[in-house]
Parts: sequence; structure tokens; C-alpha cells
Amino acid sequence: MTRHARHDASCINIDRSGMREDMMIVFGSPSRYVQGPGALRQLGTELARIADTAILVLDPLIQDKHGESIDASCRAAGVAARQLRFSGECTPAEVERLAAEAGEPAVVAAAGGGKCIDAGKALANRNGAIVVTIPTIASTDAPTSHNYVMYDENHRMIAVEKLKNNPALVVVDTAVIAQAPKKLFVAGIGDAIGKIYETEACYAAGGINVFGAGSSFSAVELGRACHRLLLAEAVAALTAIDAGVPSAALERVVEATVLMSGLAFESGGLSISHSMTRGLTALKPYADALHGFQVAYANLVQIRLEGRPEAEIRALATFYGDVGLPRSLTELASPPDADAMEHIAQRTMTAPHIRHFPRDLTAAEIREAMQWVEAAFAEQAT
Repeated sequence: MTRHARHDASCINIDRSGMREDMMIVFGSPSRYVQGPGALRQLGTELARIADTAILVLDPLIQDKHGESIDASCRAAGVAARQLRFSGECTPAEVERLAAEAGEPAVVAAAGGGKCIDAGKALANRNGAIVVTIPTIASTDAPTSHNYVMYDENHRMIAVEKLKNNPALVVVDTAVIAQAPKKLFVAGIGDAIGKIYETEACYAAGGINVFGAGSSFSAVELGRACHRLLLAEAVAALTAIDAGVPSAALERVVEATVLMSGLAFESGGLSISHSMTRGLTALKPYADALHGFQVAYANLVQIRLEGRPEAEIRALATFYGDVGLPRSLTELASPPDADAMEHIAQRTMTAPHIRHFPRDLTAAEIREAMQWVEAAFAEQAT
């Protein structure tokens, strides 16, 4: 164990007294998850397990760098795969454009960042195709999820849609991820490190998970394991990112941020931290911060609201400093004024996940927790 926060016991009682007796749990996951250096070279073999034809929606950078090797892998495996170039934004118009080119594919595989993968999911959902995700950055846990986000032409989120099933296959090439921007990798750690708090809170409150069912205790345990692994391995994994070469620590951290975190949030449920993104994305300059950075900051607010010991909160903030995550709104983007805090708190209260907490909260309590976090950590901003 590192010198960072231990999580031996929660401040939340998770006896689940708030859960309805008639509520069933649902645990969802991809059918197959493949991870390792060079996984893209095995893509054809993996796709051949599903179908002999596929549409590949590729981020331009990935197509330019890996398009030929992907095509060769598919040909060698007997998969007729046609590549479509993603435009950069997952809008209804972009999905319609891709659909006009794609025809009626049996499989849609999307390789790139979050918006490219969302476009692939949207295209597949439109045509009833099987979904394959190929994340080339590890900035969120969305690749394992059946959710996807749609945006308008001005880059504003307009809807969160759902597939009928989770992706059939997730392929993660850690040699590619090791060469992606470090900031995106750190954002993935921020998105994943607090799943322990959100799944525990949702479970304790008898809340619902992303499938609209009761929280799975297996998902809670995944959130805890993800947290422990990141505390132990994240700093070493960042050394591998600096070198641009996968390592054992990087492999474990990618598994935590993509697979473990993804399964935890979908089947365990979300709480205050992700509710706060409703407020943070509504106000510039905080709206411009990466999702994982927003969530990392919000974790500190949530565990303050839980009443955890100050030493535990400060230990998590120390870990944040070691890996480059924001410990305050000041570090996230800019020093807040009272109006900004009030606006964020009020918008946070409109999120559906706000109910996944063992007690009712008010905007005033959220604002007070934000003020405590700012007072405790803003002076550390550089």
C-alpha cells in the first residue's frame, strides 16, 4: 500500500435499508474485453468471432497511423471491413452522414476517443448492428458502457442515449494508449478513482443503477478494487506514459480506468460526483475542463458531504497532487466567486443521481462542502 489514503471501511453504512424489497439488480457488461500491447493487430481475429463483415468508424489520427494495419488484420482474418472517417463531433447530422455511407452493417466498430466511439454506438443503434469499441485513449470508462452522448453543432450535449446491450467486444491496445496525451490518461484516473464513493452511496441509498435496476454489490466491490489499484499503481503508470511504452503498472491502471470503473458505474450507480458535472458543465470556465478532472474535484466535495475524516480527504488530495488532478475549483479552471458556487450547487441539485445518497441534500450543503474544499486546497494551486 502506498502512502495515499487507505480505504478499509466506508463512512457510509451500506446495509441497504433504503432498497425496496421488490427491486431486482442488473449487472451488465461487454461480452468480451481484450487488452494489451498490439491488440489492434488482432482486431481482425476478434471481429471474425462475431461476423465476416464490419464497418469501421475511425478517428482521423487513428486511420492515418493505423488504418493500413487494421485493414491487413481484417483481411487476414477473412473480415470484409470498410473504413469510414469520423468528422470529429457526434451530432445527429454526422450519424446520418455515416449511415448513408455504411448501408446496413452487421457490426459497427469505432476506434478513437469518446466522441468517435459514441458516433459508432449511435450508428449501430440506428441500424440495429452489433457494437465494438476500440478506445485509443483511456480518458473515461465509456467504452464498456451501453450509454452514448449526442451533441449539437456547437459542441453542446443534447442527449444521453442507450444501446439495447453493452458492446459485444472492447479492444484496448495499450501500446497506442501509452503514446496518447498524458493529460487524457490522468483524466481517466480522475473519472475512475471515485467510483468507490459513488457506488457505495448509491447502494446504501437503495438507488438505481444505469440499467434502471438496483445496485449490484459486485459493482460496489469493483469500485473498491479500482480505487485500491489506482492508489497503488497510478504514479508508476504515469512513468510509462512519459516513456511512451506500456508497463505492468500501465496495464493494470488501464484495466482499472476502462474495465473495472466502467462495470462499477453502470451496474453500481452514480451519486454526487457525477451529479456535480451537471453544475460544472453549465458554467465557464469549469465547463471546458475534461470530464475526469471535473469528477475528480467533485469526489472531494462528495466525501466531505459524507462526513469522512479530514485526514482521509487530505490523503486523497495528496494523491491528486501526485498524479496531476485538480484539488479545487481554482485548480480546475479559476478561483470561484460566491455566485459561481451557488450556480454550480443549484444545477447539481437537478441531476437524477443526486437522489443516490443516504440522506437528502440541499444546495446549501453542497455549496458549504465546496467552500470547505476550496478553503482547504485552493492555496495549493500553482
